Amino acid sequence: MVNAQLPITTPPKYNFPLPSMHAENLQLPKQFVELSLRSLKKLENTQQMSKRNSENSSLINENSKIDFPRLIRLKPNQTSTPVMAIDVSSIKIGETETGLLLAIRGAIIWKHANRYQYLRIGPFPFHIYEENKNLISSILRNHSQLAQFQDFTIPNSFYIQSRLTAIFERWIQTSINQITNNSLILFDGSLASGSFEHSLESITQMLRTARSNQNIILAFSKMTRLVFRGQRLTDLILKHPPPCLLKMANYFTNTRLTHFFGSVYVAKLSGANYAFRLDIDNAIPEIKAIEAVKKLLGNDLILQSYPETLRLAHIYSTFTAAEVLGIQRWISQEADLRIITKPNLRRLLFGRFGKGPEG
Repeated sequence: MVNAQLPITTPPKYNFPLPSMHAENLQLPKQFVELSLRSLKKLENTQQMSKRNSENSSLINENSKIDFPRLIRLKPNQTSTPVMAIDVSSIKIGETETGLLLAIRGAIIWKHANRYQYLRIGPFPFHIYEENKNLISSILRNHSQLAQFQDFTIPNSFYIQSRLTAIFERWIQTSINQITNNSLILFDGSLASGSFEHSLESITQMLRTARSNQNIILAFSKMTRLVFRGQRLTDLILKHPPPCLLKMANYFTNTRLTHFFGSVYVAKLSGANYAFRLDIDNAIPEIKAIEAVKKLLGNDLILQSYPETLRLAHIYSTFTAAEVLGIQRWISQEADLRIITKPNLRRLLFGRFGKGPEG
């Protein structure tokens, strides 16, 4: 495979007090850590590693007959409420003669009493190769409970990376819900169980735990292709002064493979012309869901309509170029690998016109 330019920029610096939360409280499954360590043992007989980086994203495209959206005006509620945000990222860090190297890391940010704190979990490096695909796919099948994931299916590297990332993220989200109470917990993404994301059972249990601990989950989607009468949902609210919500009543229809657990809103929370899809547990009364958004406005910094805790969670989980180089160097030293840079075939073939996914 051909190298791609690192899609990473230097994040801004933040000074936080030391976190009071400890990694052991998250009860990270031992199986996940063991899988990471076991996968790296294959590197002992590998002589070289070539650098590789890529960026991927997934969008959800749904459409159905829905009621006309309803505008909801918001007023910040400054009642002291802890705000927590979770995000996970993964990156391909190189190739070996037998497989692919990737790393996964999660970040938790919480704000209470005007203090931001953070906890990073990882990075966990993985070596994905032909001989351990069956083991990894078995773990994915057990946690995702995918009826359509057959034994003879050979998952590709993108599938394995995205599924490991999703499972790791769900573990952190579930653990946070178990050890906190009376808090707002922010997720990156939607509240839906899809055929390739999270099982219906795992989301059901997580939301049930959140409700029993008086937590409310607010899931923000940065990108969406959802439309209403041919217009993107996030465009419907731009003409209205913030802060406000649009309630998309009866937007989704559950299918055999996908179940939607969240009531869908469009959120415009600050002055800039930015809006996001917002999913809130549909088992929570609407008045309580709206009050949760008001408490978010009163307890967290909102810029470009996006909560600062969730922005920081993304920044602290994302791998910088220096960190990727550090992981590559560590792996090369531990496994006695020689790092090489593969030639860019597009540039070799097409010169300055050789641009594209690999250029």
